Amino acid sequence: MFRLDEHLKVYLHRAPVDFRLNINGLAALVQQALGLDPFAACVYVFSNRRRDRVKVLGWDRNGFWLLLKRLEEDRFIWPSETAVPTLTVEQLHWLLEGIDIGVVQRHPQRMYQHAG
Repeated sequence: MFRLDEHLKVYLHRAPVDFRLNINGLAALVQQALGLDPFAACVYVFSNRRRDRVKVLGWDRNGFWLLLKRLEEDRFIWPSETAVPTLTVEQLHWLLEGIDIGVVQRHPQRMYQHAG
């Protein structure tokens, strides 16, 4: 599977998009609909209406790259919150693997003073 740097910021576009949009159309959508900079060091994730395809748009120093994943029989489980969320790269990988990130919870990180 394709892996991204764990420190990369990931933005999820909530509404489905027309998958005929290419790099220029998605970059314009990032700028106009999300109010974000398409040239920033982060990735933007889009899905179609049927939720069987995902496109990931990113800028890398001197050009855009576009990653597409199409499921043959399944559907992606898309979070339903209203705000534009930021995900961790790990959550993006979970989303691409079909895991419902809305119900996954980690144990809280604990900070201890001493061991004994």
